[in-house]
Amino acid sequence: MSVPIHSLTDTFSVAPQLSADDMQAVADAGFKSVIINRPDLEGGPDQPGSQEVMAAARAAGLAVEYQPVISGAMTQEDVVRFAQLLDELPAPILAYCRTGTRCANLFKAASSL
Repeated sequence: MSVPIHSLTDTFSVAPQLSADDMQAVADAGFKSVIINRPDLEGGPDQPGSQEVMAAARAAGLAVEYQPVISGAMTQEDVVRFAQLLDELPAPILAYCRTGTRCANLFKAASSL
């Protein structure tokens, strides 16, 4: 996998856009769960769709959740749901969006709850 992964803690990392083809490498890297924070079609029709990525993640043995969050419009509800996912999903968890920044901001906000 050529996508850069940025570890924020021992159990949580962020990455830019991933595809279905990346999911086995994510599992091979030791991750147990993936959170998709990028809304479908945000980057246009060439962006990998969440359904395809989720199917590949499950096939690779990963838990996966689709929690679309609009860039620059994160809500308290988004933060609360993200915190719930951090508590519920098996760790380590990898979250991705367009660049990873949105996921990092969600993590920081969720950690403050």
